[in-house]
Amino acid sequence: MFKKVIIHTKKSIKMIILSMIATFLIVGVVAFLYKPTYSVSINGQQIGYTSDKSNLQKRINEYIENGDGGNTAFVQVENLPEYKLCLLKKGIVTNDDEIYENIKNQGIPYYKYYAILENGEEKIYVSTFEEAESIINQLKEKNSTNKDNISIAEKYETQVKDFVSTEEAISKLYVEPPKDVYVAKTTEKKGTVNTSSKTSSGKVSLGLALIKPVSGTITSRFGASSRIRVSSHTGLDIATAKGTPIKAAASGTVTFSGYKGSYGYLIVISHGNGIQTYYGHCSKLYAKVGQTVSQGETIAAVGSTGNSTGPHLHLEVRVNGVAYNPQNYLY
Repeated sequence: MFKKVIIHTKKSIKMIILSMIATFLIVGVVAFLYKPTYSVSINGQQIGYTSDKSNLQKRINEYIENGDGGNTAFVQVENLPEYKLCLLKKGIVTNDDEIYENIKNQGIPYYKYYAILENGEEKIYVSTFEEAESIINQLKEKNSTNKDNISIAEKYETQVKDFVSTEEAISKLYVEPPKDVYVAKTTEKKGTVNTSSKTSSGKVSLGLALIKPVSGTITSRFGASSRIRVSSHTGLDIATAKGTPIKAAASGTVTFSGYKGSYGYLIVISHGNGIQTYYGHCSKLYAKVGQTVSQGETIAAVGSTGNSTGPHLHLEVRVNGVAYNPQNYLY
């Protein structure tokens, strides 16, 4: 009996050893021919294989959170990949980059930016909150009239907006505060003014560049005749709203500021070399005689004083007292 037990035990040991050898051989063959990997699919459709799903998913998560940088706030991805462990023949390569690009192609980037609003209406856009805050602070420092109506809104959109620099933003948003109105008194020196009706249809070189004092509609051109004037028109009429700021067409010295007959309230600026610009029918005068003004500086406000049928600026360009067509130089 004991001998039978020994024989049976030996047989069992042999079987176990053979089984272990067989298992080792099978595992060895599988390990030699195959490698453990992950099948990747989206919505049940296989798109590739990866040997490191943690690293691949990390790349995908970083893209969803940050996009490709810049002003991307996040990326919306509807369908994320699914992973399934499998054995892949060693001759077949994984394609992590293709899988990643597939995810990127279906993603919808959302961009973060800041809108600066005036009275609730979006006016300009900047990329950072610091820029927006700086613009508002500078408008306050400059005492812009609209400073209390400016606000910031954080926005997220799928389209990138056109951003502006801080300087450009301030230039677009700044509204000059009203100046103290100056109207020359009858006892105060107004300066001298040449109201000659002498005109020339030619063009002379001014040696300086003029800018538009106002924007508006031209209602009466140089040389035109009218029932409301005794001679041909010595200037150019530009209609615009009453109170519109009038800018100096070029830098110079104010030689007249006051009321002058048919011109109404009038300002005359001398630019040197006999060149003068006239600004008539004003409702308000801001510049005084003898004052030096810069190009673009507000000198008066549009009105309808004097011989006028409605709010507009009467602009003249004179050289040595002779009136020339302002449209030779602007408008």
